[in-house]
Amino acid sequence: MSILRLLVLVAFLAAGLVVGSLNPQKVVLDFGIAEVVTTSGVAIMVSLLAGVLLGGGIVMATTVLPLQARLRRASRPAPPAAVAEEGPRPPYQGT
Repeated sequence: MSILRLLVLVAFLAAGLVVGSLNPQKVVLDFGIAEVVTTSGVAIMVSLLAGVLLGGGIVMATTVLPLQARLRRASRPAPPAAVAEEGPRPPYQGT
């Protein structure tokens, strides 16, 4: 399995290098308080990485964590039933 992961890592690294080398144009990113000068290939790769991380975080917060909490609650042992100290009660007779 680790060989497969290594191959996938190398494939994505190669794709990033290709995107970076095919887009050498300079880009100025203005954030209001700061400016960053970079190439368009780097800007594309950083924006893709940010999108993956933000999307994964949203899925984690809205789906995975609530399901883990539900699983934790479901796997807890049930509390012991309370033993009634009195005998059985007679049926309700109404007024």
